[in-house]
Formats: sequence, C-alpha cells, structure tokens
Amino acid sequence: MLRGVFEVFQLPFVQRGVWEVLLLAVGAGLIGTWIVLRGLAFYAHAVGTATFPGLVLADGLGFAATLGAAGTGLLVAVGVGLLGRRALRTGQDADRYDATTALVLCGALALGVILASDVFASGANIETLLFGSLLVIDDADLVLAGVASLVVLAATVVLEPRWLAAGFDPAAARALGARSSLPDVVLLGLVGLVAVSVLSAVGALLATALLVVPAATTRLLAARLRTWQVATILLVAVEGVAGLWLSVETNAPPGATIAVLSGVVFVLAALVRAGRGRPVLAAGAAAALAVGAAGCGDGASGGADGAAIKVVATTTQVADFARNVGGDRVQVVQLLQPNSDPHDYEPRPRDLRDATGAELVLVSGDDLDDWSSDVARQVGLEDRLVDVGAGRPVTLEGGHAHEEGDEDDEHAGEEGGHDVDPHWWHDPRNVESAAGVIAAALTEADPAGAAGYAQRSRAYTARVRALDRRVAACLDRIPEAQRRLVSDHDAFGYLAHRYDIESVGAVIPSTTTQAQPSAGELTALARTVEREKVRAIFPESSLNPKLAEAVARRTGATVAGTLYADTLGPAGGGGATYLDAAQANADTLVRGFSGGTSGCPGAG
Repeated sequence: MLRGVFEVFQLPFVQRGVWEVLLLAVGAGLIGTWIVLRGLAFYAHAVGTATFPGLVLADGLGFAATLGAAGTGLLVAVGVGLLGRRALRTGQDADRYDATTALVLCGALALGVILASDVFASGANIETLLFGSLLVIDDADLVLAGVASLVVLAATVVLEPRWLAAGFDPAAARALGARSSLPDVVLLGLVGLVAVSVLSAVGALLATALLVVPAATTRLLAARLRTWQVATILLVAVEGVAGLWLSVETNAPPGATIAVLSGVVFVLAALVRAGRGRPVLAAGAAAALAVGAAGCGDGASGGADGAAIKVVATTTQVADFARNVGGDRVQVVQLLQPNSDPHDYEPRPRDLRDATGAELVLVSGDDLDDWSSDVARQVGLEDRLVDVGAGRPVTLEGGHAHEEGDEDDEHAGEEGGHDVDPHWWHDPRNVESAAGVIAAALTEADPAGAAGYAQRSRAYTARVRALDRRVAACLDRIPEAQRRLVSDHDAFGYLAHRYDIESVGAVIPSTTTQAQPSAGELTALARTVEREKVRAIFPESSLNPKLAEAVARRTGATVAGTLYADTLGPAGGGGATYLDAAQANADTLVRGFSGGTSGCPGAG
C-alpha cells in the first residue's frame, strides 16, 4: 500500500514540485506569521492578485512573467506603504488602511483587464500564473523560491524585534524610538516578494493558501512566537507536498488542491481548539486512510494493444489526424478533451503521467497550444516536439491569406502584424499537409511502420479532399451576398478564405478566446450586423453562447446551430472527428445563411 502511495514521487515533475514547495516553505511560513500578527492578510491577498497587469504586460511584450509580476508587486507595495503608512505604523485606523489597499488593488485589476482585453491578446500562460501549477516548475522558479526564503530569513533575523514591537504595542515601540517607517516598508516589500515567488506554485489568486492560511492555522495551537514560526514552516511544507500528491492522484489542479487542503486543516485546527479534538482527529485519520487507499492504484492509463509507439497530441484535431495516420500501430495520448478550449488550458497531472515515455509530441502551433512546451519539458521531450501545422501551404496573418507559391510569401505577416490565426485546420488543404507531416514524423520514430503510415496518410488525404469538394459545392449554392459570417471569436478566417465567405465580425474580436469584448465593440458589432443584414449568428461548441444570443436579440438575427471552432465534439456526437466536424459546420453554415431552406448533407 505504502509503495503505491509514494510511487508518484518517482515522477520527475512531481520531484521538482516537491523541491519548489520545500524551498517556499521557509519564506512563506516566516512571512505568514508576520502577515497574521500585523493584520496584513488582506494586503497579502491584494499584492498577489494585483500582479495581474504585470503578467499581461510580460505576456504581451515578451519578457519573463515573473519580472512583470515583481514590478507590479513592488509598485503595489510602495503605493500601499505610502498611502497607508500612518495606519500601518500606529496600528490605528485599520479601516482606512484596508480601504487604501482595496483602492490600489482595484486600480491594478482594472488596468490588467484593460490591457488583457484591449491592448494584448492574453494567453494561457497568464491563466497558469493566476492559478498556479506545480506541474511546470523550472530552474528559474526554484531559484526564485530559494532566494525569496533566504531574504525573508535574513530580514527576520535583523528586523524581528522592530516588527514584533510594532505588532504587539505600536505606542510602546514609538516611545522606545522606533519611529522610522522603513521596517514596515521592508515588511510590505517582503510580502510582495514572497507573493511573486508563489505564483508558479499556487498562482496569484490562491497565494493566501501558502501565505496566510497555514500561519492562521498554527496560531490557533502555538503559544510562543518561535514555536509558531517553526510550526508554520512545517505546515506549509506538509500541505504543499500532500496537496501536490493528492492533485496527481485525483487529476486536479495542484494550486486549487493545496488551497482546499489548507482550508480543511484550518477548520480541523479550529475544532480542536474549541475542545472537539478527539472526534475531529478520528475523522481526519479516517479521511487520510481513505485518500491513501485511493492512491494505491497504479493510475496508469491503458494504451492500444500491440501499439509500437506512444505519441502525445495536444488538441482534439491533431489527435484525430494522428489516429488516422498512425492506426493501431500508434497509441495516441490526447491532452485536450472534447469541447475544451485550447486557449486557456492548464495541463493536468494525468497529462504529464500519460506523456511520460512518449516518442513524439504533436502540437498544433501558432501559440494555440504553447502550454505544450511545458508538458514536453517536464517529461524530457523538448527535442521531440513536432509542429504539425508549420509546413502548411496556406497561412493567414493579419486577416490576409498567403498560399504556397505566392510572390508575397516572403513578406507574409508584415502588413497584418503579429496577429496570426492559429485555426489552420479549417482549410482542408492544410489538413492534407498535416497528415504528411505526421506520417513523416512517425516514420522517423518507427521506421518499421513506414509503409503503413504512408498508405494511411494517402487514404486520409483522399477523404479530406472529397470533403473539401462537397463543402465547396454546398456553399457555392448560397448567393454570395448571403454568405456573411458572425461567430463567437475570430476562428474561421481559413474557412472564410477557402469558401468565399465574408467574415463580418465576431463577438470576441480576437483569434484567442482569452480576450474580452468591450461594450463599445459589442455595440459596433450589432450595428454592423443590422447594416449588413446578417441573417444568423453562430455560437461555438466550446464557449458560452450568451453573448452571441444577446447580439442576436438586439439585431433580430437568429442564433444558428453551434460551430466546432477550437475543438472537436465528444465521442458519439456529430463532430467527434475532424471530417464529421467539418461536415457539420458546413451544414450549419448553409442552413444559417439560407434561413433554414437548405443544408449540406453528407458523410465525413
């Protein structure tokens, strides 16, 4: 049983996560005691959450996310320190200090939302930093955690008497000559430093799970400061490691799992403090045994019987292509599940476990699944990444198509800037290319299966070409003036270019679903829909249709059937494969454009 429980710690990505937790424990534990003692819990949450605009800037401008977060955190610390220095130093007027913190937090979050929605198309790495992931720890994260803990430890040794005096009796501290606000400013800065260092572990929004809750828990049971500090350090380490293990066993996000675990432990400690120790401890022991029993399974995912090689595919489309080309000879590990949005996906523990030992990692590219590089790095497959869409004959940049052989190919993207549409599979010619890329990659990894890969690639290409002809014939029957498309986001540029459809607009005017539409943009879209006499608005299968429905109600347009944009549908549905999804999209478009008078039947 015990061997099964501890088996997950043999995984390299789990080991890195454990080291991250242990390095963070000293800094988070020590600074947590001062946060609780000085009443800085709201500030600690605020300084972590207010790193959001820094994360967006770093993502948009292409520099390290931790630098952006550190810069924002420093500004927040200085702003709160200057505006609320009197309340912090005297311990009086706490409401005013909290109001100052709330003001700075609100301003930082508002700036982050504006930057993410109107300036940059924020990516999935921001999602990871907001909620954390101990699964993708790198050397830089470990160094930052170690440095933060060393700095906090050194500052505690030097400034502990001043912090302690100000925490217990601010008036006496001033009478003894402790009038400088510098120690308090240093304390605020250290809270910000540790908040930034825990981003990779639990994220900005869950930072209090390591910074506040463990210290609040141990304070219920510890009577002396030194005992409290040591107990908090140990509790951070135990909760972090246990939460990481539990997240791997349950396939849950590590940051959220640690946060829930720390909350449960706090409740148990409070009940023990209230004199209900024996039944609480018994219940806790029973829960621990149940969780341990759940962890005794091997957790291994089954593969295809007789498969020669294992291949990781990030998106539902790429996985479908790989299955068609690889056949029974390849075990395909698909990371994204049907109707999952690839733009904001966070890799789960099972993804890394299943990817271990793979020969290839097939990615879609163009930043759609850039989180795949973290997965590959954690399982040692950095040199086996294959960008399936890299060699496609048709590209779409800045709203302009560039086909292989065009004279302007060498200048592709200059006019449109860096806004590259990553949804290349909506042009079947690119899927033909992808099948060839996959066949070549599989052949290199498994030369003995070369003939089968080539044969299946040719057969699949023939089916894709037949689909392309059928869809083109259906849409050609719709008058050009009626082929006007409004969808949830700019995901159909390739489809529009291939079949002469006019893309009038999108509810989310971006090639990524990470952006958010403003009221002005929705108003402008509604006016465009009315002016262009658009008949139907097409929501997408992986997004909430409420915004599309709101625009339709305002304009009198109908809400047509959903389109498969970023993901395929679940097994047994109408869009479980690429061919089925493309056929279903064509039928939905024809029915929407024609007002329901015609469709596009046909088998994928």
